[in-house]
Amino acid sequence: MDIYPAIDIKGGKCVRLSQGQFEQITTYSEDPVKVAKRWKQEGAQWLHVVDLDGARMGSPNTQNLDVLRQILRQTGLPVQFGGGVRNAEIVERMLRIGVSRVIAGTAVANDPALAESLFLMYGDRVAVGVDARDGRVAIQGWVQSTDENAVTFVQRMARLGAQRFIFTDIARDGMLQGVNLTAVAQITAAVPQIPVIASGGVTSLQDLDALLHLRATGAPNLEGIIVGKALYAGTLTLPDLLARAARSAG
Repeated sequence: MDIYPAIDIKGGKCVRLSQGQFEQITTYSEDPVKVAKRWKQEGAQWLHVVDLDGARMGSPNTQNLDVLRQILRQTGLPVQFGGGVRNAEIVERMLRIGVSRVIAGTAVANDPALAESLFLMYGDRVAVGVDARDGRVAIQGWVQSTDENAVTFVQRMARLGAQRFIFTDIARDGMLQGVNLTAVAQITAAVPQIPVIASGGVTSLQDLDALLHLRATGAPNLEGIIVGKALYAGTLTLPDLLARAARSAG
């Protein structure tokens, strides 16, 4: 199972939100590039980078994109990037600057024709961000909830050609309260042939064990997990997560 350390950028700084609320923000570093280098040194094979300002405003933030470019240049690690990806031009721009995988949520939720064209053109280099609050899809940087059930949404995107999903349970994100295994199981079961990356609430090695068990017993498409606040708060270390995941694979 792949482990993705999360680097959320706001105003050029590395921060974490609680449940996506901009009023509940903690700054962990003035230098996200230094953080990215730390995760590389500790064994990261991927980075998950989010432009929080871009997610809220609807297009990538110039200051945060400068940070992203430095992360790409100075770590050499593959990056999956999201935040403000609302059209095909932004997807193309992100891939051109070196992002390995672009996350689209609001854009594909609102525009099936755009979704279909992105999946056809870029394949698994575009992942669908599935952000759910109480089982319903949230868009516009998690500010706006829709009436669409997350399971229905992933099935709809799969029919349009989606090749990878990143599922976040908003209620668990940044709360250090454990993962929503039921929700992850529902999403993976809804699209059994398509890789799913889970995010939100990974707090302990027991959470990782539970996800590994889920993968082994019926969700082989559970491809990876994103870990954020637990790494910054020190309840987990990246080497421990990587070692546990590697043992399960062996």
